[in-house]
Amino acid sequence: MGFAELLEEVGGFGRYQWLHVTLISLPGLMMASQNLINNFVSGIPAHHCSLPANYSLYNLSHNQVDEKQLLKAFIPLDSTGNRLDRCRRYVEPQWQLLAANSSANISQLQTEECVDGWTFDRSEFLATTVSEWDLVCSLRPLKQMIQTIYMGGVLTGAIIYGGLSDRFGRRSVLIWSYLQLGVLGCSSALSPSYSAYCIFRFLSGMAVSGVILNGVSLKVEWIPTKARTLVGTLTSFFFTFGQMVLAGLAYWLRDWRKLQVVACAPHFLFFAYSWWYSESARWLVLNRRSEDALKSLHRVARINGKPEMINKLTLEVLQSHMNKEIESSRSSFTAYDLLKSRGMRRISICLIAVWFSTSFAYYGLAMDLQKFGVSIYLMQIIFGAVDIPAKLLALGMLSYLGRRVSQATCLFLSAFIIFANIFVPTDMQTIRTTLACLGKGFTSASFTTVYLYTGELYPTVIRQTGMGFVSTMARVGSMAAPAVLILDEVLPALPSIVYGGAAVLAGCFACFLPETLNVPLPDTIEDVEEKWSGRSPAPRQKEGMSLQEGMVSGDDIGMVSQGGVALKELKDTEGTGLNAL
Repeated sequence: MGFAELLEEVGGFGRYQWLHVTLISLPGLMMASQNLINNFVSGIPAHHCSLPANYSLYNLSHNQVDEKQLLKAFIPLDSTGNRLDRCRRYVEPQWQLLAANSSANISQLQTEECVDGWTFDRSEFLATTVSEWDLVCSLRPLKQMIQTIYMGGVLTGAIIYGGLSDRFGRRSVLIWSYLQLGVLGCSSALSPSYSAYCIFRFLSGMAVSGVILNGVSLKVEWIPTKARTLVGTLTSFFFTFGQMVLAGLAYWLRDWRKLQVVACAPHFLFFAYSWWYSESARWLVLNRRSEDALKSLHRVARINGKPEMINKLTLEVLQSHMNKEIESSRSSFTAYDLLKSRGMRRISICLIAVWFSTSFAYYGLAMDLQKFGVSIYLMQIIFGAVDIPAKLLALGMLSYLGRRVSQATCLFLSAFIIFANIFVPTDMQTIRTTLACLGKGFTSASFTTVYLYTGELYPTVIRQTGMGFVSTMARVGSMAAPAVLILDEVLPALPSIVYGGAAVLAGCFACFLPETLNVPLPDTIEDVEEKWSGRSPAPRQKEGMSLQEGMVSGDDIGMVSQGGVALKELKDTEGTGLNAL
């Protein structure tokens, strides 16, 4: 008897669980905004050097040419010859270039940097951080640095809030994270400088980790085991729809400060109703607060229409049911155990490569929508919608092809598509957009696969520690992805080469992982070693969890890099702790 039986006694997946899951999942609609908002708040408008301050408009009427033609006298064409250079202008106006039959040698004309600043086009964005702080030309890397700093905050928050949730409880840290994200997120819209904005984004990233990590923990710890797969699949679509919500908000507002406020203000609402949540009864019992746990269970029974259980469920009954959890929490494993033995070491090294490269390629595609030449708002909607068939494809491949083939196939196909897009001319936007969508779809499928695969490879005794360890690499990959985009200044195709190369390397590592389709889950490290060496593991009386449990959206797992560590003491939720995101 364990806590799972107690949940069934107080109503299973009843009215309370429906409300509980829905209310915790709703903020997922705004998590996509936090992850991908830099595409819009730091969008790069079309721009060119501002004209000299002492320029007189009489030249326009004298030459009787429109302003666009007049710019040719001040701004040279770029290397492609199709548009005005964004970072240089002529030292002296070149009026002769306005003549229809001008034979001037343009390469010999002297140019200079944009000493008077830049003029930005406002047709696509009214205002962005780029146009406000001139993050173009030599300062362009600072635009990508905003996203890297934000992802660093997410990683830091996962580590800090993972420990705090074990000490102070899931509910209290979750409530605080809502408030922190609402306050600091809205404050970032008031940032007077680039440095202040980066600080606010870093702190907002920490809060995002707190929301995801503790929301997932609190959610799954009140859900019966048999309902987790369905609930996890349904709630994973909140992030998918959130990507499309972000596109609509960005198209409507088109001002980075307004968009920042609208994306963060709803967290004040989440903070207001989060006080209704009940703390995890599992956590309360394991922290010697059995009386509070009993009150929570009575409340759940009452909401689920099981008032008769209030008298039957006593402190003694609760402790007898939770005895197994209390005993199991006294044993602990560390990350060192993931690398100590040969089989575990081989699995961990391969999974590190797969997690890193999947997140690396995913955010490399998702954070550079402007390069496709299509409306950035339309691209965001398409990129969000493509996740729906990608998740369904992943489920089909996992069921019929197996885990190893599915994992390697998704990585190799995503790499092939990324490489193929290098050779498509920039004017063939339809083909480039189609390939980009396919690439993101396969990286999403890879995310879904690796999460399930990891849960099946690691043994029960160290499953959550292992998932926390390897998924941390996804966070490192998401931090590195925006920085690689800077390489396009050296060679436009270089970022795609790096992203595709990482996916190929990870696909090779995936080939060395053992197949787990229809294979019983390992319970101990010894089981893993026996499976790896080809010997059958000792028979067991009970499975740790179903093979399909643990499914989650690839977009979301990047945000809970330490979630497994925070939940490792919960034996009944091992391997499924994060699937309801």
